Amino acid sequence: MKVYTKKGDKGTTSLVGGQRVPKNHPRLEAYGTVDELMSFTAYLRDNLDDTPRLSPYRDDLLAVLDHLMRAASHLATEGEAPKYLPEFGPEKALFLENRIDAMQSTLPAIAKFTLPGGHPAVSLCHICRTICRRTERIVLTLSEQYTVNEYIRQYINRLSDYFYVLGRRLTEDFNVKEILWVYDK
Repeated sequence: MKVYTKKGDKGTTSLVGGQRVPKNHPRLEAYGTVDELMSFTAYLRDNLDDTPRLSPYRDDLLAVLDHLMRAASHLATEGEAPKYLPEFGPEKALFLENRIDAMQSTLPAIAKFTLPGGHPAVSLCHICRTICRRTERIVLTLSEQYTVNEYIRQYINRLSDYFYVLGRRLTEDFNVKEILWVYDK
């Protein structure tokens, strides 16, 4: 099978199920942004070495990549999802909530905003967080015009929180100073 089909040369592509739409269709913007988030999530995972200390985060990020691929396949579907698509239900957000709660229980409380930085992996967490927030806005816009699985919206919202807390957790794990925003009046 060839990678290129030439079917998209005139600016259209197929959704799951075969419906052809313009490449600037809101569904493509949504699942394309999920694809971008997946790439940065993989990059973050690749920046965590495979030590026992970091392996749980690498495992979580691999699960997140699976969840995002599932979400993208649903976002690329107009109408009812075909039976061959993997399910996407509330347990995906619950997975994130459990991971967030576990990490947060080990972190010091803060009352200021966190600035990105301190370590490349921490910065990547914040890049993932901001792409995730953009994804959330795009998916919300899509849901105003088309049917979107409510659990995908919930998951994307929770995922940005996960990246934020993971960044804080990695700051502790890498023993770097967490940068808090302190402003002068």
